[in-house]
Amino acid sequence: MHTKTFLIEKFVHYLRFERHFSPYTARCYEADLRQFVEYLDGGTFVPGQSLTPTAAERAAWQAPASDEAGIDEAGSTEVDRIMLGADTVTIRGFLAHLDTFGYSPATVARKIATLRSFYKWQLRSNLVSTNPMILIRTPKQIKRLPKAISPTDVETLLTMPEQRDTLGARDRAILETLYSTGVRVSELVDLNRNDLDVSEQTMHVRGKGKKQRIVPLGTHALGAIKHYITLLEPDSRFIRVREEAQKRPDYALFVNKNGGRLSSRSVRRKLDKYLQMAGLDLTISPHTLRHSFATHLLDNGADLRAVQELLGHQSLSTTQVYTHMSNMKMQDTYNQAHPRAVV
Repeated sequence: MHTKTFLIEKFVHYLRFERHFSPYTARCYEADLRQFVEYLDGGTFVPGQSLTPTAAERAAWQAPASDEAGIDEAGSTEVDRIMLGADTVTIRGFLAHLDTFGYSPATVARKIATLRSFYKWQLRSNLVSTNPMILIRTPKQIKRLPKAISPTDVETLLTMPEQRDTLGARDRAILETLYSTGVRVSELVDLNRNDLDVSEQTMHVRGKGKKQRIVPLGTHALGAIKHYITLLEPDSRFIRVREEAQKRPDYALFVNKNGGRLSSRSVRRKLDKYLQMAGLDLTISPHTLRHSFATHLLDNGADLRAVQELLGHQSLSTTQVYTHMSNMKMQDTYNQAHPRAVV
């Protein structure tokens, strides 16, 4: 049984329709807040349990939220009032409660960030007079360098899909596109036919927060996409795709076996399949290909600002983490090659 709270519903509306967060990101914020609700309501939270509301609970708030800032007293719940009255001591009690489950500093930091955004929104909406998160500090983070794989391993991975079959050709095109452009997997599955500009060898990408960018598409990736479409068009299994694509240029570029838009989870499953075939590390994810894209560009002398634009990073500091990887590689090369580098 999920505890009903209109505060969370309104906040998720705000994230989705005013801040333009992706559905996935909004769901993550929502799950964190529902865990907070479980704590406030005296419930027992077990890590791993589903905190996602039921379909019936969601049905009431699928459309954009109204412009009303306040909470409807008639519809609010006791938990809503407790959340409005939460102070710094309450927040610290919740964080101590989380500590009993052994969460990593990164996970706790994410939950703190969720609460910080939540109470900042309440303050801005005149729902509270003070922000209880002001005195809450984020735990110190362990800096983790993004994982990348070698160009040789990338080449091995790309040769795994069977290109004579439509779905195999699709998978090759997907892998080539992920590595060629560095797009997020959510951006990849959101691609439409008309996002591809064959003459300019570019692709229109819709990123986080409705930010859009144009990214260059390498010759190998473009060739793989064209090959996939060439097989897809006459394939009798995808007649509906051909018809829909002719009527709607915004039809999905990468489709599943039923002709619908491919999901991020499906891309991950396909990647796992080819990693196993290639005998590569099974912890490699679609995001690892994004990291590899950035690392290999910088290793070969690409400008940091250009890489920032290609990745769609808002802040240069987010991109700078990849320079540490390049510097580490340079140090390793120096240590191995110079006769007086190490004792």
